[in-house]
Amino acid sequence: MMIEDPNYWGSDCRKSILQVLGEELSESKFPITLLNITQLSSYRKDAHPAVYKKHWGPLTSKELANPMKYADCIHWCLPGVQDNWNELFYTKLFYT
Repeated sequence: MMIEDPNYWGSDCRKSILQVLGEELSESKFPITLLNITQLSSYRKDAHPAVYKKHWGPLTSKELANPMKYADCIHWCLPGVQDNWNELFYTKLFYT
């Protein structure tokens, strides 16, 4: 399910720690940019659903018996979360 709340803050990332990091990094004499990939990734909890990843609940015997119906090939065959990290990193390196 897509998250539409613009104020959403994932439970995997503590905002207070990132605020402290931001304050510390802003005082550096060298420009440092922090890309919060944990927050970015928490927008997409589905990441790579398949029988090969950790699931939030146990797989049923029906799912285990027929991974072709259960596994979501779209997330294996099309760009995913890690590809977004690479695109952002590449853009930051060469275009800013």
